[in-house]
Amino acid sequence: MARANAKMRVMSDVKTRFGTIGVAANGTDAEPAILFLHGVGSDKSVWRPQLDHFRGRNSGIAIDYPGYGESALVEGATREDYARAAFAALDAMGRERAHICGLSLGGVVAIAMHALAPERCRSLILADSFAVHPDGKAIYERGVAGSRDLRAMVEARVDVLLAQPADPAVRAEVVETMGRIDPAAYRIGAEAVWLADQRERAAAIGVPTLVICGSDDKVTPPALSRELAGQIPGARYAEIEGAGHISNLERPDAFNRLLEEFIASVDS
Repeated sequence: MARANAKMRVMSDVKTRFGTIGVAANGTDAEPAILFLHGVGSDKSVWRPQLDHFRGRNSGIAIDYPGYGESALVEGATREDYARAAFAALDAMGRERAHICGLSLGGVVAIAMHALAPERCRSLILADSFAVHPDGKAIYERGVAGSRDLRAMVEARVDVLLAQPADPAVRAEVVETMGRIDPAAYRIGAEAVWLADQRERAAAIGVPTLVICGSDDKVTPPALSRELAGQIPGARYAEIEGAGHISNLERPDAFNRLLEEFIASVDS
């Protein structure tokens, strides 16, 4: 892996049985690893604040889904394929188990990972996500229509994604990241997240789970996260004041504190 100039991040890709998977890691080998899964309008770079925070303490690994970032496109991929690709990346990096932390689509994929191989999930952290979204079909259809010009769509929608007033640097990063996504990959990701119905899978989760939501999330409101937490046996719920849909990027200190405390309680 080649080192990037950014703060202690290792950026590269790994060759897996599922094709090339883009990876950002924090250069720490300490166990247990934390696997970070991004949302439909993002890529692995969104987890920079978490990779930096856990450097020296936990191995932080963020991946791109097929078709995103440095990962090879897989036509017709499903959320289960995203989950298999995530496990393939862990295999390629020699990691048998990990804490799985996913935001939005990432939370949907994390639930799918647990359904496929619960023994490989040390815990789940599901941020700004859901088991089923009541407006999912309409959001999916708008996303497909908007995918013809993703930059224009995110410029029109970014102030809904973020709590207001948004940090200008965060706002610019969200626009830039979403604007460079392959439209074909975005449409596949939109189907994977917005048409999901994983209520039965959520009820079957048997590992420690933390559900997080931004208090000002308008895309997946706190009520959906509270509902998700209620469906998962023993799940904890935490709300981040002043954060919108991308809570890990908008309020990284609060997000990192919740994540660190939860992982410490699981591993103690």
